[in-house]
Amino acid sequence: MLALTWLGHSTVVIEMGGARLVTDPLLHRHAPPLRRRGSKPDRGDWEGADAVLLSHLHHDHAELRSLRLLEPAPIVTARANAEWLRSKGLSMAVGLEDEWYSLGDDGVSVRLVPAVHAARPMPHRPNAANGHLIRSADHTVVWAAGDTELFKSMSELRGWAGHKVTVALMPIAGWGPRLSEGHLDPDEAASACALADPDWVLPVHWGTLHLPGGRSIPRGWMGRALPAFQDALAQVAPRCRMITLRPGERWEQPSA
Repeated sequence: MLALTWLGHSTVVIEMGGARLVTDPLLHRHAPPLRRRGSKPDRGDWEGADAVLLSHLHHDHAELRSLRLLEPAPIVTARANAEWLRSKGLSMAVGLEDEWYSLGDDGVSVRLVPAVHAARPMPHRPNAANGHLIRSADHTVVWAAGDTELFKSMSELRGWAGHKVTVALMPIAGWGPRLSEGHLDPDEAASACALADPDWVLPVHWGTLHLPGGRSIPRGWMGRALPAFQDALAQVAPRCRMITLRPGERWEQPSA
């Protein structure tokens, strides 16, 4: 069984093979200095996590208060990021390169995959960035892309996983009307799906966070990415089915 619950921005609860994983957790009402549209995630959706999958240390992905709420779950991330997290008291941070990390006895494992996200380096935190591949014993594969630009080796994900990608968690926008380098816009996100060829895609990193006072300037910007991505996906990756969720909603993979 594969189930996904989107908690807004890049925070997704993945339930597969008896394990519960949380990507880039933002679990409070806001992620200073950014503000959240809507209510904070329900505790019952994320508590009891078996692992946290952290893509990078930008503040809209690595919020220390939220990470501490999930202790003692291991935080699976790049080695430089894990070392920094341990220096902040998060002793369960696990640094990987390209090896598979087992999450227990149920056959679920995770590894890092590349992400290209170096355009906005931080002077006070490491700037390593990665995506994650998660696979289960029944050959279900989830790709959490993380913040990234488009890159050709997205087509190699099937080889890295050993099986076809079942679902991609795909960023399609950002927390402002202008998207900085190192991110995918709706058209580029659809092209990423064409390269990786997942069966399903869940759009993330859109419609949740905004700067103070910036929710409606310009009018309607927070909702534009989703229909743009849907149109682009139909053009360049028509075999990939889109999962449409609002924050707090849950999707279960249909039976074959």
